[in-house]
Amino acid sequence: MRLKTLPPARLILAAALTLGPLLAALVLAVRSGALSGPLAFCGAVLGLAGAALAVRTYHRDAAAVAHYVARLAEDGDPSSTAGTPAALGGLVASIARLHRSAAWRTGRVQAQLDTNESILDALPAPLLLMDAERQVTRVNAAGRGLFGDKVLGRDLASTLRNPNVLEAVDSVLRGGASRTIEFTLPVPVERIFEAQVKPFQRTLPAPDLAPNPGPDTPDGETPAVATLVTRMAILTLHDVTAARRSEQMRADFIANASHELRTPLSSLLGFIETLRGPARDDAEAQERFLSIMHDQASRMTRLVNDLLSLSRIELDEHMPPNGRVDVAEELENVIAALELKAAQRRIRLRLDAPEDLPRVVGDEDQLTQVFQNLVSNAIKYTREDTDVRVSVALVDGATVGFTGLPTSVRRGGQGGRGGTAMVSVSVRDRGEGIARTHLPRLTERFYRVDAARSRAMGGTGLGLAIVKHILNRHRGRLTIESEVGTGSAFTVYLPAAPEAVSTVASDAAGQRKAG
Repeated sequence: MRLKTLPPARLILAAALTLGPLLAALVLAVRSGALSGPLAFCGAVLGLAGAALAVRTYHRDAAAVAHYVARLAEDGDPSSTAGTPAALGGLVASIARLHRSAAWRTGRVQAQLDTNESILDALPAPLLLMDAERQVTRVNAAGRGLFGDKVLGRDLASTLRNPNVLEAVDSVLRGGASRTIEFTLPVPVERIFEAQVKPFQRTLPAPDLAPNPGPDTPDGETPAVATLVTRMAILTLHDVTAARRSEQMRADFIANASHELRTPLSSLLGFIETLRGPARDDAEAQERFLSIMHDQASRMTRLVNDLLSLSRIELDEHMPPNGRVDVAEELENVIAALELKAAQRRIRLRLDAPEDLPRVVGDEDQLTQVFQNLVSNAIKYTREDTDVRVSVALVDGATVGFTGLPTSVRRGGQGGRGGTAMVSVSVRDRGEGIARTHLPRLTERFYRVDAARSRAMGGTGLGLAIVKHILNRHRGRLTIESEVGTGSAFTVYLPAAPEAVSTVASDAAGQRKAG
């Protein structure tokens, strides 16, 4: 319902000024006898009625235009002209054209903003924009993926606590030049970033400085809009983990290969010189030396293969896998492949796995390598005519310090308390066991409890190091328990796939209701 308001005071004053001379003339005419009183009264009434009609018409037309503009702002339809006087058709048409032009310009600006936002989100490198107070005002999709959605609107220090990066940002915000530094994020897996901090100036209208015309502003000119220049900083992060690890991989490969290959190469050279000299015509010595040379060459081949495998694993360690792996099925394949090797020492391989085991998040080939290394080690070091037992279970990751991910589900539908649902694979042998002093170093490269025995069995000293780095990539855990004279147990913990855990929980709940 349209509100009724009084006409503007200026319009009433203009009508009064227009009627004033007429009323004065009528009064003078009556006093001079030129006009009778009733006739003068009728003239005065007609004048007042005409002025009131003019004021009312003007006020009605102004109110109609205001109502049209308000309706236009509300529904955005410039063609809706119902209730607008025909005399104002030209004005209404002009307002409609102005509205369409403004809407078109607004659409172009919005499209440009959406394009800029899409371009920022499409950038593969995390990008953050900070104001003068170091508050994060913009962040692209890669930045949200790295730091989370809560980074926006907060101080950078609450998300990225590297002092070198914060000092570089503060320096740029104080007016310094661009800075480039390198830093490391240690969790969840160590990653190396190159941070580029660049200054950025943003011009905004000053909120407290309105563009009022001054005394020196010429007539017809619009005064300059007061602006405020804000200094900001752009932080761009580039993941250089692969490049740095590739450099380290080459250096480590050269150092490790030169160290580990020195002995077999020296042996081969010695045997070759012997075969070409004193043992030239000794068939028995040739047979013995060639057998040793074959063993040494095979050892070098295994060593090079393990070094290359370890280097490839370290190169991708910071990139978590996204596949789904059936642990029980992979273990069955590994055991089937190693049964012949175990039978040569009269060792029996046992697998205990539940039927409702969920899948794990992982790389199938790498997890197969983990299981193969652990079972193969157990076969090597257990006593003859014993069992190697592989046990699989669904456990609460909180038992190994793994919390903060989806709540675990134990067997029978019992929920964990804040831990991650994890699948444990335990490989237990009945060997001589390992002294406690050696346990912390077992996953180091080339570390051997008994170097001579390890080499005699064809070990390279890299098997557990490979297991450790694969589990790092999978966000898993490895625990080692051993007792001298009794045997050892190597247990792997792998995060279960969230959807698989939900399925197990639903099935368990259904079984409880049915029971």
